[in-house]
Amino acid sequence: MRESTSKGKFWRWGYAMFRFRWLVLAIGIILMLSFAVFAQKTPGILKDNGFTPKGSESDLGLIQMHDDLGVVRTQLNIVYTGMNGLNLTGKDQQQVIMDSLGELRKLPYVESVKFITAARNEGHTDVQGVTVSLKLDTDPALEKYPELKALVHAPANMKVYVTGGPAILYDMQEASKHDIAKSEAIGLPIALIVLLFVFGTFVAALLPMIVGIMSVTLTLGVTYFIAQHQSLSNFLPNMVTMLGLAVGIDYALFLVSRFREELKVQGSVAEAVAMTCQTAGKSIFFSGIAVLIGLLGMLFVDLTFFRSLCLGGVIVVSISVVVANTVLLALLGALGHRINSLQVVPKRFRKQKTSMFWEKVAYAVMKRPVLLVVLVGGALIYTMTPIGQMKLGVPNAEVLPPSYESRYGAELLKTAYDPRVMGPIQIVVHTDEEVWSAASIAQIHAYSDKVKAVAGVKEIQSYLSALGTHTDAELTGMFSSADVKKQLEDSQIAKGHTALLIVVPEKDTDDPATDTLVRDLRKLSQDGVKTAVTGGPAYRLDIIDRIQNEIPGVLIFVMGITYLVLLFAFRSVILPLKAVLMNMLSLGASLGVVVLVFQHGYMADMLHITSIGYVSATLPVIIFCVVFGISMDYEVFLISRIMEEYEASGDNDRSTAEGLKKTGSLITSAAFILVVVVGSFIFTDIEIMKALGLGLGLAVLIDATIVRVMLVPALMKLLGDANWWAPKWLRVKPQTKVDKS
Repeated sequence: MRESTSKGKFWRWGYAMFRFRWLVLAIGIILMLSFAVFAQKTPGILKDNGFTPKGSESDLGLIQMHDDLGVVRTQLNIVYTGMNGLNLTGKDQQQVIMDSLGELRKLPYVESVKFITAARNEGHTDVQGVTVSLKLDTDPALEKYPELKALVHAPANMKVYVTGGPAILYDMQEASKHDIAKSEAIGLPIALIVLLFVFGTFVAALLPMIVGIMSVTLTLGVTYFIAQHQSLSNFLPNMVTMLGLAVGIDYALFLVSRFREELKVQGSVAEAVAMTCQTAGKSIFFSGIAVLIGLLGMLFVDLTFFRSLCLGGVIVVSISVVVANTVLLALLGALGHRINSLQVVPKRFRKQKTSMFWEKVAYAVMKRPVLLVVLVGGALIYTMTPIGQMKLGVPNAEVLPPSYESRYGAELLKTAYDPRVMGPIQIVVHTDEEVWSAASIAQIHAYSDKVKAVAGVKEIQSYLSALGTHTDAELTGMFSSADVKKQLEDSQIAKGHTALLIVVPEKDTDDPATDTLVRDLRKLSQDGVKTAVTGGPAYRLDIIDRIQNEIPGVLIFVMGITYLVLLFAFRSVILPLKAVLMNMLSLGASLGVVVLVFQHGYMADMLHITSIGYVSATLPVIIFCVVFGISMDYEVFLISRIMEEYEASGDNDRSTAEGLKKTGSLITSAAFILVVVVGSFIFTDIEIMKALGLGLGLAVLIDATIVRVMLVPALMKLLGDANWWAPKWLRVKPQTKVDKS
């Protein structure tokens, strides 16, 4: 043996996996085949985009509109365009459109089919929108969507596009299935080629692929059963595929590499498997915990979207760790020295002096540590500066590329109609007496006057203005008519004790001034009146506020718990702090690039990205939580190896050089595979996954090259033995003697 090593729990676990290897493999195969059947069905049963801010004022207002006024929350928008500039605003063409929807209007779950009456933008008479209100909630509406879509036909000289909630969700489901297949088709072959060059043999290269695919399959299979009882976001399968392949392949790469190394020095295959588990298996366990901590940070934001991604991420990372430390160890035990069979790449074409290269890099960096820390750190901080200009938004159809019908239809509506009127602020007003009474009329009139006086209000509409300009006394008399009441109730703007006020803002719905207007409206009060400010702008603001308000908690939790875990893993006070700060640099730099690409449009065309002028409000949290955990992997693997050397020699500089020498090539290869796997999502369809692929890929690339190769050795040199400072009960105890037997 190279050096004396106690046989700890991980050693005994590895030995058990060797001893019961055939049983472990049999169980693994049975589970894989069983869950594969359900894994294929999972993307098709996830029907929630996960962005509803449940319990917020906007959400409660929408519920009240549905319960008290009968306002339907599920709607489709059908957009017609006239060919060769055909005017669609005339009665004749509108009748043609309505006649083409005859069969759709007969469906029992269709409540109404009406032309959109919002203010039309000048010069767009060749576009006509129709709103179809459904007597269905989101899930059943999504199930009925193919039937609805089949009944929408384009009349002569027209084109037709279907958009709206169910259409967008349906397209997102289809895009999700397509994205998973596309990312696997791009990422897996390239990953296999890299593995072949790393290991040189087909058998060794295939093992990480098996672990990655198995982790994703088992996770999607488990998710299928969870989704039967829990609403989950339709983004979950993409997250699982991205993380599962990346983490599963990386973990297996480290295990297989260490096993081949141990085979050369251990007396038997059983000891090689056990020692692999004690070293690489232990590192994988702690790195898995680091990733899980990052993912759990998403639970701080109370949105189904984050809970779903957290659930999928936690399950797939946990399964990856388990599969690597069970099935893979059993496979290694079963293969033994045969892992080096089926050589694909001749040894003369593989890198022979990579270890010497990394050793030279480490010593070269440690010669000028201050200069490198200043230059590299400064460059990364500069790359972070676009974050200060980041504009957050809540995408709807914009998560899809324009090639999808629902996205294109939504863009046509924005072009043809005033979006401020299409998506106004809505105020649900509840009165003590019925809204038809003189007291309620006076109270709502007084409240409406306050609303009109708020800066940023363009116009206000209500049941009081629906009949024209009248005094309160005249309105009281008019509302005594049952026909007038029924007309207003059918219009869903007043009924019982509830009325609806429509507020059209002066600025665009996503303008900061409109956010301020929503906040100002929520500050208004009126005796005898209870209000809930909702509608598109308020809904968007509640989502962004819910995310932004929890970001400090996310940061404190992820960084704090990660520090504590690494404190016990590295047995040092300084190293975990340095690891957290290094991660913040690589993460910040990648997020800065995401802002440049998605908000400002730099390189957007080259990456097939549609720049929409803002960054999805969900991305900073997702990128932080996922990237922080994933990037910590490489810190754990590198520092764990440096710590092994330091325990043996007590020489900080030599330990740093040896650690980088023995892991540099492996970390670079693992990082490249991860970049390829997650980077393949840049070329998929869903914009959020594109941004996550870009952010995660860049962060890992920066982390594994600039940070780990340059900053870490430089800081290790500057801090010297202070790197290993810790209380006596925790600190590393270097050995001065090495057992060379």
